[in-house]
Amino acid sequence: MNRHLFISVAAFAFIVIATIVFILYGKGYRFGFDKGKLELSGTGLLVAKSIPDGAQVFLNGNLTTATNSTLNLSPKQYRVRIFKEGYFPWEKTIKIQKEVVSKAEAFLFPTAPKLESITDLGASVLVVDPSLTKIAFSVSSEAPKRNGIYVLDMTSRPILTLQSASTQIADDSVALFSQANLSWSPDGKEIIATISAQTGDVTYLLNSSGFNSLPTNITALLDTVASNFKQEKEQTEAARLSSLPSVLRSFIPSNLEVISWSPDETKVLYKASASATMPIVINPRIIGSNSTPEERRLEEGGFYVYDLKEDRNYKLDGSNFQKHHIWFPDSRHFIFIKNKKLSVMEYDGGNQTVFYAGPFIDSFAFPWPDSSRIVILTDLGNSDITPRLYTISLR
Repeated sequence: MNRHLFISVAAFAFIVIATIVFILYGKGYRFGFDKGKLELSGTGLLVAKSIPDGAQVFLNGNLTTATNSTLNLSPKQYRVRIFKEGYFPWEKTIKIQKEVVSKAEAFLFPTAPKLESITDLGASVLVVDPSLTKIAFSVSSEAPKRNGIYVLDMTSRPILTLQSASTQIADDSVALFSQANLSWSPDGKEIIATISAQTGDVTYLLNSSGFNSLPTNITALLDTVASNFKQEKEQTEAARLSSLPSVLRSFIPSNLEVISWSPDETKVLYKASASATMPIVINPRIIGSNSTPEERRLEEGGFYVYDLKEDRNYKLDGSNFQKHHIWFPDSRHFIFIKNKKLSVMEYDGGNQTVFYAGPFIDSFAFPWPDSSRIVILTDLGNSDITPRLYTISLR
């Protein structure tokens, strides 16, 4: 009887101890030797990921692992560097905390990106739709039937080449659409084309999904259509603001000018319209959040990004937003044009990199929705030809 009792107690004790060990292991605790003594110490987790994967991960200059992987690390700050041959390196200082998961997520841009033609037509007046998935452009250097307005659908899956992704929606048979100024409706289903004439401007409303053999002349209704579109935009913005915490809803109108929302609407790029202090919304603060130092004191005229999910605010270099700029589809990067070069940086201002310095018309650069390429307009340095649409491959 005593022998059976001893076995039961021992089995129960083993289960309890094993459970405790597994729980501690799951929380990042590890056994180690310090000064010849066995010690149990807490660690934190670093999840290292990259696109593309298979990149080397350096911690404080030492090659440690490769992406994608998870590391148990002693709590302290680490200089993390992710590198893959043929790509620009990614670097960041990350604070590892006990029992906390931290992330190093790198989108690596190629050092020698490939150019691919996506249209054999000379193009101009590129305008991207509100969803950032379609580009309208005009063609004026071809035969009359080929001149007009085209739409490049970046979500389509061309069978052979990207050149089949563009659709002509208007030609010059009814009016000189090749000379039109273009703008999108808020829902991206229609395009407003305004043509200048000696008798005054003439405006048409075009369906963006197919050829408009009988385009609708809305010149007389332009004010009404413009008012309706403006109302749609205001309703969309009001819906975004209404979803925010009340402290932000009251703070935003008088202190900042919203420039753009990230594609997933979890971050907002804005310009401070007054000097103020961004209120803290989440308290206590989120552990394991982005380790980049934030700046909640706003300077009038400064450019910032606010992360709604983590309630963190980052000051950015305003000179990066003086010309064309646009969110990357992953909502974690900006693509911008500076000094006639294409650059990228993370939403918190980190890892700013020039990834294309070749010839292009420096007013246009639009990312493909799956982040695989960037659309540009270029004559490849030959001023004798009309610029055409090309993509810069990122993978």
